[in-house]
Amino acid sequence: MSGNDPRMATPSRFARGAPGNDDVVLDPQPSPGHRSVRFDMPGVFVGTAEYPEGPTGCTVIHVPAGARTAVDARGGAVGLSGGYRYHEAIVLAGGSVYGLEAAAGVSSELLSRVQNQTHWAALQHVSGAVIYDFSARDTAIAPDAALGRAALRNAEAGAFPVGRCGAGRSASVGKIDFARAEFAGQGAAFRSFAEMKVLVATVVNAVGVVVDRQGEIVRGNVHPQTGERRFPAEDFAAGATGGPQVHTLAGNTTLTVLVTNVRLTDVALGQLATQVHSSMHRAIQPFHTEIDGDILFALTTDEVDLTGTTATGLGALASELAWDAVLSSVE
Repeated sequence: MSGNDPRMATPSRFARGAPGNDDVVLDPQPSPGHRSVRFDMPGVFVGTAEYPEGPTGCTVIHVPAGARTAVDARGGAVGLSGGYRYHEAIVLAGGSVYGLEAAAGVSSELLSRVQNQTHWAALQHVSGAVIYDFSARDTAIAPDAALGRAALRNAEAGAFPVGRCGAGRSASVGKIDFARAEFAGQGAAFRSFAEMKVLVATVVNAVGVVVDRQGEIVRGNVHPQTGERRFPAEDFAAGATGGPQVHTLAGNTTLTVLVTNVRLTDVALGQLATQVHSSMHRAIQPFHTEIDGDILFALTTDEVDLTGTTATGLGALASELAWDAVLSSVE
């Protein structure tokens, strides 16, 4: 299927002997999605690129001036490189562990841009995080250094592409089995609260389903007999009481980046990451399972003071944006 159609045409396991990066002449392509979420955060740039032959891609969040960071990693299948407390860039990619090479490409590209390259104060801090997207395609093509460089070169201010693009190019959800899964993607949401600003972006590749604010499933776990979407808990309950057994599929990850300009202590920034990440179980059910590898990066550019609310209040506001971002990933 093409475009933003949620149906998975031929979901299959990673095929032995499938074509990989060495078997195809790959040329990084733009990955614009079906629209962009606008955001007003000077000094924050977002770029995407993809290999249509995969299809797979990567997304770069670039903060040239740097940003203090807290990382909240959960689940039994985390794919992460770096994990620093300070960053110039975060790289999200498909391709599972092989896709971590995209972050190396971003590091190399940034190295070529800075003066006094090897002085400790000029070192560029880049972390990478990956999703397992092979289950939704039949190639072994993965984001590599060239794709990471291309995504960084594509980066621009004020726009976050959403839909089946970037790292979310072959993301999927509701994977009770392959026949029930549907495509997802990457999403984003932004809001200003006086001078305080929050951007939340996410790549949703979960075993769980996506749920809206009315409590309805909007993507994932489609039953082939009825065509209706069901909560996985219903299937688990049926299996536990003598009904058909269900087998959730490995290879799932939701990657999230929160960027704010609010000056927070290290402790408060860490708790913001935990609070917002915890809140996302409302939108993704189930979440943080043993076969998910969920990661949230919380970055602050330390520009304005927290005013009119508390750190907990900021977390509550950011949590609503995280839900919006999840929903935009499956529009």
